[in-house]
Amino acid sequence: MQGLLRGVTLLVLLAIAPGSGATTLRLAADRWPPYVDSLLPDSGIATAIVTAALARAGFASEFQQVPWARAIQGLGDGRYDVLVTVWYDPARTQIGQYSDGYLLNRILFWRKRGADIHFDRDLAALQDYSIAVSRGYAYSPAFTQDEHLHKVPVRNFAMGLEMLVAGRVDLAIEDERVGRYVLGQQAVPLQYQVEPMPVPLAEPDLRILVSLKNPDHEKIVQGFNRAIAAMKADGTLRAMTHTP
Repeated sequence: MQGLLRGVTLLVLLAIAPGSGATTLRLAADRWPPYVDSLLPDSGIATAIVTAALARAGFASEFQQVPWARAIQGLGDGRYDVLVTVWYDPARTQIGQYSDGYLLNRILFWRKRGADIHFDRDLAALQDYSIAVSRGYAYSPAFTQDEHLHKVPVRNFAMGLEMLVAGRVDLAIEDERVGRYVLGQQAVPLQYQVEPMPVPLAEPDLRILVSLKNPDHEKIVQGFNRAIAAMKADGTLRAMTHTP
């Protein structure tokens, strides 16, 4: 996976004509492995995709990993040009312009393997269960606003997994790629004790958000959208997100 990601990104960048000398775009995002992490190859899947798409559109860029609050504030005041990983929220149109979606997030419930718990998009069916939720995370408006659900705040999904296996909660919730990545970091016995439920809570599009302080924000978004469409068409995007 890591070697493939490096190789595809390099091929994309080599195929792009040299830039026109325009200002380098300042990219920012919070740590969110495997999507964003400065310790991963190309700083994560999402960072690699966004960097490659911007390069294909003719924009040089540099990435900085910062806390989410600082990234949002920095985009608003123009210190950063692009947020790498955002879901659509109309409130943020006051500070930035959204791209089209470039990657789909599948937000799933996770249960102990074999548990007789089922979800078919009806949240009312989960009211009798305790659900571990990571502090500060948004999952879906319907889930967030449902006051009948028993939500148990946890530090992160890894903690939620431990509580799930110990029987302290009935469910945990997390994006599929993030969940599988975190699960892969756990001890082998734990990996085989939990499973994702097949029906997603939500499937939001992952987008970039370009600062309105950048006078070329519309040009950047249009170029990014065209590049992502081309990467989907020629198989580059699939190759960059494929996990053997």
